[in-house]
Amino acid sequence: MVTRFIENPILTKNDIKPSRQDWVVECVLNPGVFRFEGKTWLLLRVAERPVQKEGLVSFPVMNGEGHFNILEFEKGDSDLDLSDSRMVGYKGKTYLSTISHLRLVCSDDGVHFSEPADFPTQIFGSGVLETFGIEDCRVSHIEGAYYLTYTQVSENGVGVGLMSTHNWRNFTREGMILSPHNKDCALFEEKVEGKYYCLHRPSGIGLGGNYIWVASSFDLLHWGKHHCILHTREGWWDSVRVGAGAAPIKTPEGWLEIYHGADYQHRYCLGAVLLDLHDPSKVLARSHHPLLEPTSDYEKTGFFGNVIFTNGHLVDGDEITMYYGASDEVICGATLSIEEILSDILKTA
Repeated sequence: MVTRFIENPILTKNDIKPSRQDWVVECVLNPGVFRFEGKTWLLLRVAERPVQKEGLVSFPVMNGEGHFNILEFEKGDSDLDLSDSRMVGYKGKTYLSTISHLRLVCSDDGVHFSEPADFPTQIFGSGVLETFGIEDCRVSHIEGAYYLTYTQVSENGVGVGLMSTHNWRNFTREGMILSPHNKDCALFEEKVEGKYYCLHRPSGIGLGGNYIWVASSFDLLHWGKHHCILHTREGWWDSVRVGAGAAPIKTPEGWLEIYHGADYQHRYCLGAVLLDLHDPSKVLARSHHPLLEPTSDYEKTGFFGNVIFTNGHLVDGDEITMYYGASDEVICGATLSIEEILSDILKTA
């Protein structure tokens, strides 16, 4: 059902230059994917931090005016919590150990990627809602424009931002469209019954959990009619959190969405869910077992191991070409058959 690229991993952190000479790229992960001017493009998430000094931990935070402040702590400080490689805890406050921006790369063959010389390739956070960076962008092509839904991170929380572009040279920033705590927002690429739809993942504290929701809109900015459609499943591979991948794929049987699920060991796999064509709040079928799980060395070991995460793909007839981040450190590719996925999930519906 899934065939990994024989060239995997196709991009590593060593293939991407840091945005500053005194910084280092720690992670390259989770690209949005699209076609433009006859090429395949990835909108990578690039996570950076300053070159680390002996005995110290340092990381950048952007202020509201777009300038970086470098915070630095001694590793032996008893108030410092480094138990999660993705975060830094200090005296009750939580920071990210890196700061992420978005980076454009393109390819003629879908395998070998490089940064184009004639496009602005770096998109950074902007304003007080993106001081900890911007992450995990999905790209949806709707009515001639490209819409970017991405995660905005700051001390105010984690929410969903929206940008749009027609030419990948000029961007319109619409700001936060789904307030904290929310992420994993994927836009449907055509209207359903006259309305735009999106999948998103608010996170409940105490009551609720990390579930997939669907919402609708008349303008892509104001979202309502929220419905929770996909829960976690205790004891399964998606027992702790689930989240949408890229834009749902329209098939005769329904909207096919490839989503990620994680368990209590923070092991991330991919599955599929089928939604009704006329009412995407109705779930018709769902994977019992993962479509793709971390088994290769580059998927099991890295900055944050045992992770497969996708938010970008291309569709050609029955074939899905999916790009995914592995272990928060490399980019990989795989091909899947829509017909085979549908056959697998419908027989267990």
